[in-house]
Amino acid sequence: MQLGTRWEIGAEPPSRLPAAMFAAIASVEIDLAGFDTTGWRWTLTWLEGRPVVELDDGTTLRYDPVDDSVTVESPLD
Repeated sequence: MQLGTRWEIGAEPPSRLPAAMFAAIASVEIDLAGFDTTGWRWTLTWLEGRPVVELDDGTTLRYDPVDDSVTVESPLD
């Protein structure tokens, strides 16, 4: 695993992420509208060369390059 970077919720994600990840991050952030997410941050790591993005609440996004898709795992699941 390789640590990537951290950024505030609502800020621009790192440009090296695939477009599908950008869309998934935006979708999660839209779902959180109305909640107090002050100080929440995303953490990007690389697992076997694939980006994994986790929000401070435990929401995790995993990229599948074969399907160019993102799986969103909610801590409530």
